[in-house]
Amino acid sequence: MANILAIDDDADVRDLLKKALERDGHIVKTLRAGSDVTAEHVRWADCMLLDVMMPGEDGFATCQRIRSAADCPILFLTARTEEADIIRGLGLGGDDYLMKPFRVTELRARVNAHLRRERRTPHSRIRKGKLDFDLKERTVFCDEIPVKLTRSEYAICEHLAIHAGQIFSKEQIYEAVFGFDGTADDSAITEHIKNIRAKLRAVGCGPIETVWGVGYKWKRE
Repeated sequence: MANILAIDDDADVRDLLKKALERDGHIVKTLRAGSDVTAEHVRWADCMLLDVMMPGEDGFATCQRIRSAADCPILFLTARTEEADIIRGLGLGGDDYLMKPFRVTELRARVNAHLRRERRTPHSRIRKGKLDFDLKERTVFCDEIPVKLTRSEYAICEHLAIHAGQIFSKEQIYEAVFGFDGTADDSAITEHIKNIRAKLRAVGCGPIETVWGVGYKWKRE
């Protein structure tokens, strides 16, 4: 059971989200506008579903406003299929996205996959080249300086690092990290990898290689 906050200006969508996720035993609160999300809501939520196209403060603006305080997965709900919009949302700290109209089964599966990932609590630390991974706190350090990755970026980075030298397709990365084999995740993984590379490059690391036509791998040290 988890606390889920769903924000959408469409009453029918809010009702659908609430009924679908309550079937899995979750407690669901709904709001009609991004501007209604308060600090109390952020502290309460274990997962957020955030519509993109809302009047006033849209989903992107809401995510940008709350992301630093929201220690939970944020999934965008969007009818906007342009890659630039997807890239923007993930760049602002979103973890995933669902295209409208979506299937209820896919909604439930994705939410539960993200919640399962959040509940994993390994208790060890590993070193890969210049980088140290704290598997309990889910943080990465370079020479004891933290690298500021989002939770999804960290999860992808950790998976590739632990399996250094092994090649993964974008679909395999998504399934391994989130526990769900989605159908619209190529852009999400591509953008996450791009963000990871930029952040690691800033501390002098470039461990992720593209294997053209196949996927990605972490260089063996």
